[in-house]
Amino acid sequence: MHATVDALGNPLSFHLTPGQACDSDGADQLLPELVADTILADKAYDADQRVIEPLQAQGKTVVIPPKRNRTTVRDYDQHLYKARQRK
Repeated sequence: MHATVDALGNPLSFHLTPGQACDSDGADQLLPELVADTILADKAYDADQRVIEPLQAQGKTVVIPPKRNRTTVRDYDQHLYKARQRK
């Protein structure tokens, strides 16, 4: 299951996927419908063409840490990313 939540962790939407599905499969269904200025996600969603570029084309700020095996270095707001789990 993949879900989107608001800044307080309240669920906004979800999409059920088979257990063997990758994280991007859920993102394909949920991210185009998001109404938000800033998107925070974990590094499983570090995919330029599938996730980051479409969101940026919609004018959204993307805060996703890069995967370790990324060949092209990409910056992200580390302070905002760390603040995502403060309660």
